[in-house]
Amino acid sequence: MASKLVIIIVFILDLIAVGLAIAAEQRRSVGKVVPDKEKVYEYCEYGSDIATSYGAGAFVLLLTTQIIIMVASKCFCCGKALSPGGSRACAIILFLICWVFFLIAEICLLAASIRNAYHTKYRKMWNVDEPPSCEVIRKGVFAAGASFALFTAIVSQFYYVCYSRARDDYKNPPY
Repeated sequence: MASKLVIIIVFILDLIAVGLAIAAEQRRSVGKVVPDKEKVYEYCEYGSDIATSYGAGAFVLLLTTQIIIMVASKCFCCGKALSPGGSRACAIILFLICWVFFLIAEICLLAASIRNAYHTKYRKMWNVDEPPSCEVIRKGVFAAGASFALFTAIVSQFYYVCYSRARDDYKNPPY
């Protein structure tokens, strides 16, 4: 039987990670062009940088939950053999889907956090035809990370339950 403690801990940490990713989307940096007092050059002024911390926190929590699930299930490939049948087949499929969703979520969260932390300081200090922009992270990257983190949370829970069922069937055969 699947450990209820593992399921509860992973569920809570995944919900916090999704919440942090959504909060990061809401608080991402926005840049605007501001001239200096003498109006000689322009610079970019950005809002709060808290979204970077939220995104990094979501990244770490999602990584932690994935580690907990993989340690609890011995990463599917280590440990004793599983009972052949529907539970094992389902666990294999969910294992692969879980890793795909996890990697997409981690890439979105990491890339968004790094890009959100990058700020262009001066725009038009020298006479250049095309000054750098005050570009910030595109809208929706943290949200994509949040949605894939939620998908990872759901699939990893089902994976762990299917894995546990297949493991228990091997220990206690029906015959």
